[in-house]
Amino acid sequence: MISYEPLWQTMKRCGATTYTLQAKAGISSSTIRRMQANESVSTNTLDTLCKFFNCELDDIVKFQPDEK
Repeated sequence: MISYEPLWQTMKRCGATTYTLQAKAGISSSTIRRMQANESVSTNTLDTLCKFFNCELDDIVKFQPDEK
């Protein structure tokens, strides 16, 4: 499973909010909701986030094996 926990930590460290993602990075509210639910988003969205925060992909997402 892909987790967006690193994104929330990056946002906190940078003082960003979900409103910041919408207003300044152009991320839609529906995409933010999908990330909050650890659902899939496009690689374009991941690219936008990395550029906005000037960070690496592992600052946005991490892989967690599914629990069985």
